[in-house]
Order: sequence, then C-alpha cells, then structure tokens
Amino acid sequence: MKKISSLLLLIMISITASSQQEVEMADTMRSEGKIYVVVAIMLVVLAGIVAYLVSIDRKASRLEKKLDELGKR
Repeated sequence: MKKISSLLLLIMISITASSQQEVEMADTMRSEGKIYVVVAIMLVVLAGIVAYLVSIDRKASRLEKKLDELGKR
C-alpha cells in the first residue's frame, strides 16, 4: 500500500511540474485569434455527435414501441 501511495504522489508531482510549462503554440494561436476557430470547430463536432446520439435514441424508442405493440397483439 505504501508503494502505491508513493507512486501516486510521484505521478501527481510530475503532472503538476509539467503543467507549469508554457505552451508557445497556444499563446501564438490565442494572439492571432485562431484559437477561437479551433474552439468553434470542436463545438460544432460535439454538437453533431450529440444530435446524432439523440436521433439514434429516438429511433430506438420508436422501434421499441413498435415491438411492444406487435407483442401485445
């Protein structure tokens, strides 16, 4: 148990140390305004995935209702 906790502590320290570094590419994209394009594209893709999952859920619900109606007859 002591090995696991020390390993976990070491991982947390390394993650914290690596997150302190500045990312030059992100600063460049932010200063040029391109970061907003990236965020917009990500939001469009995420919205498309959510819309697709909602439509699949509706189709599955309709099919379940039809199966229930056929089973009752």
